[in-house]
Amino acid sequence: MNHDYDDVVIGAGHNGLTAAAYLARAGRRVLVLEAADHVGGAAVSARAFPGVDARLSRYSYLVSLLPRQVMTDLDLDLRLIRRRYSSFTPLPSDPRRSVLVDNGDPAATAHAFEVLTGSLDAHRDWQRFYDRMAALARVVFPTVLEPLRAADELAERVGDDELWKGVTQRPLGELLEATFPDDTLRGIVATDALIGTFADLRGDDLRQNVCFLYHLIGGGTGDWDVPVGGMGALTTALAGAASAAGADIRTDARVLSVTPDGDVEWEGGSARGAAVLAACAPAVLNGLLAAGGAAPVPTEEAPEGAQLKVNMLLSRLPRLLDPDADPAAAFAGTFHINEGYQQLQDAYAAAAAGHVPQLPPCEIYCHSLSDRSILGPELAASDAQTLTLFGLHMPERLFREDHDEMRDLALSHTLESLNSVLAEPIQDVLLRDADGAYCLEARTPVELEREVGLPGGNIFHRSLQWPWAESAADVGTWGVETPHPKVFLAGAGARRGGGVSGIPGHNAAQAVLGS
Repeated sequence: MNHDYDDVVIGAGHNGLTAAAYLARAGRRVLVLEAADHVGGAAVSARAFPGVDARLSRYSYLVSLLPRQVMTDLDLDLRLIRRRYSSFTPLPSDPRRSVLVDNGDPAATAHAFEVLTGSLDAHRDWQRFYDRMAALARVVFPTVLEPLRAADELAERVGDDELWKGVTQRPLGELLEATFPDDTLRGIVATDALIGTFADLRGDDLRQNVCFLYHLIGGGTGDWDVPVGGMGALTTALAGAASAAGADIRTDARVLSVTPDGDVEWEGGSARGAAVLAACAPAVLNGLLAAGGAAPVPTEEAPEGAQLKVNMLLSRLPRLLDPDADPAAAFAGTFHINEGYQQLQDAYAAAAAGHVPQLPPCEIYCHSLSDRSILGPELAASDAQTLTLFGLHMPERLFREDHDEMRDLALSHTLESLNSVLAEPIQDVLLRDADGAYCLEARTPVELEREVGLPGGNIFHRSLQWPWAESAADVGTWGVETPHPKVFLAGAGARRGGGVSGIPGHNAAQAVLGS
């Protein structure tokens, strides 16, 4: 057994690389083991289509939760672009009309809200709601790189009992219904509660509330930024920081077992570390602990993802049904498709009953409008654009049996949903690859588990947890500890995990270093 390492990190996704970089920069001997033949996990850029020179952010695609402190601490060579347009939404009742939320022109946004609702109050209510959420974010987000605080302490610091209770104690749907009388506006807000989370907006388990909070606290502003060069630029920078500090990163090294004493066996070797940092999902760690004869860490029995991810490459942006809408503005932010509040609830009910929604709610983002560097020179000089589509309410349970048939059905319905707001079918502007096939790839939760190791295709590794201590015993911990003192969670399944953030990696490293 190799005893030359202080710490063994399992998984070279962005969190594992973050943990490795912090530990190696502290002078520790760090080994990183990655089962795939490359680093990055779900935060990678890839040439998805044969013979086509475009590097798509294949799985994760935007950055919100990555703290600037992590970028500064690790001297990351990474540039993020702030999006001017927040969202574009064709009206569910009439997609020939739409609402554009333009952060660069509040007056235009206010006018759009007035036209939609017939009232000047709608935009004031919207602005007040997001101002209150921003105040909450400014309190909560700075704590995510610190030991856990008590919920009561944070609530007192926020100083808005009504909002705190509405977000953390009562189903989010109640708050949205009380705040926004318009179905379209409710839907725009509600989608942030459902990304990667299969939930009823009025559900008492509040999973939708936790997801909503994470989507609105990033950076203390809730902005979602574009990584120049794609998501792979982030993990390349992190891998460079870890390697430069002396971390030993090994790919094609699938871990087989872990023991509470820090013994790690992988295909081709074994080592003992003073600490083991699991940047894999808790369910994956439990399999490794079982192979090592150890008790599992607490987690839900069956994590479940709930999304259909579709990547596309277009010859140009499609025309919209709304003749007054500018496609370059519409696709530059988050493009909401059939995501009215009632549509979201109807789609949830259909999926919960075991059916692919007939008109699936989904949203689209166009990376290449902000960053042409992901396209090769010929494509970049043309009108070509990438599209990332994220389909909601597509839980893994729909695809467990007859996967390929259900995948084709879900994709067909999703493209029909997209086409319902376009003036021309999306197929008319899809480029073709070297084999003559459409430049389009879709991934179900089942495929995400197979390709990226996400249990049940859950992009957060497990259900998200509140980013504070939920018991007195947790106050002052890092939210990464397990029943085994030498084994730490360092991935998205840790408390304050989920999303592309580096937060669990940072916190696991700090727990090991005793900070």
